[in-house]
Amino acid sequence: MRDYQRFSEIQKFRQWWLWFIFAGIKGLMGFFIVTQVLFGEPFGDSVVDNAALLIGFLFMLILSLLFFTMKLETRISDNGIAVRFYPFQLKFRNYRWEDLEEVYLREYSPIAEYGGWGIRYSLVGKGKALNVSGRMGLQLVFKDGRRLLIGTSKPEDIMQVLSVMGR
Repeated sequence: MRDYQRFSEIQKFRQWWLWFIFAGIKGLMGFFIVTQVLFGEPFGDSVVDNAALLIGFLFMLILSLLFFTMKLETRISDNGIAVRFYPFQLKFRNYRWEDLEEVYLREYSPIAEYGGWGIRYSLVGKGKALNVSGRMGLQLVFKDGRRLLIGTSKPEDIMQVLSVMGR
């Protein structure tokens, strides 16, 4: 039997406020580096080592690059649901329909229920979440009781696909 893909979504961290914070921190660190390293004027009373400034700036660049490359990919097909959170999951994790007790869309609170966005685990028994932004998610409840919430920015499309598939 051919695995017909019915839905595909790619979400990335593109929130303006996140990039504003990254730009602000790198800009401030860049100013400190120019002032202290290039012009030789220590910034403030407690002098930070030049190497520490450069390492901190490099760390922020790498962190920004990591957030830029992160993406949540979701696919719904006749065989089940496949998801991966790149670059932490290089291969898709496949969840077959026969292993799922329930599949439904729900609104959730990323911070209150899971402590934020990314690959998250709930401390209040709601299972694991993979999310990038927003407040809507595809809730998977497995026959063994485990739970996985997959964030989506296309809840109407998922609802339509699940409805057509009789799920």
